[in-house]
Amino acid sequence: MIKCNVTVCGVIGRDASMHTNKEGNAFLSFPLRIVIPGKDGQHETVEVSVSKNGSQEETSGYRNGSRVEVTGVMYLKRRGEKLYFNLSAEHIKPATGNDDSIKGQMSFRGKVGQNIEERKDKKDKPYTMFSAFSTEKVNDGFEYQWVRFFCFGQQREEWLQAGVKVEVKGEMTLSVYNGKPDLSCRVEELSLYVPETDNSNQ
Repeated sequence: MIKCNVTVCGVIGRDASMHTNKEGNAFLSFPLRIVIPGKDGQHETVEVSVSKNGSQEETSGYRNGSRVEVTGVMYLKRRGEKLYFNLSAEHIKPATGNDDSIKGQMSFRGKVGQNIEERKDKKDKPYTMFSAFSTEKVNDGFEYQWVRFFCFGQQREEWLQAGVKVEVKGEMTLSVYNGKPDLSCRVEELSLYVPETDNSNQ
């Protein structure tokens, strides 16, 4: 599970249109294009699918080429090589600046990978870096999304080992590496994740 409370600034890529969900409720949607700086100096455009409860009359306010700031909850969904960003908007308003950005807080549940590194920063303070993946069941298989985590200003927890399940909250960063979105998180809360057991399956 990867869920992010975000504020996103970008340019609408297509006029908003109306749709109906499985419950029969109407919502409007449009793609939002955000230019993300790459670690290799190249910039890439990421497309976020924005949806918001609304009416047909509201769609005229969200036109192709308009620059907007959207606040809401974003979910990440991987399908093969492609990573999808789905943003359920709470507020949409005209953007005040010209800079594209995705900023917010990530909530993550997943399993820690093999490499856990204990390092020191420029001020000789310890920090821990590790990667973990979130798993989603899709049809007969699974999809995996990796996130890199940085725990600054603290020693490594003894229980933080490869293969353990963790629950993490912190400040997310989205960059681009080799033309693909790259997710990282500056950890603010880190704990073991213990799934609730269903007694009927014991």
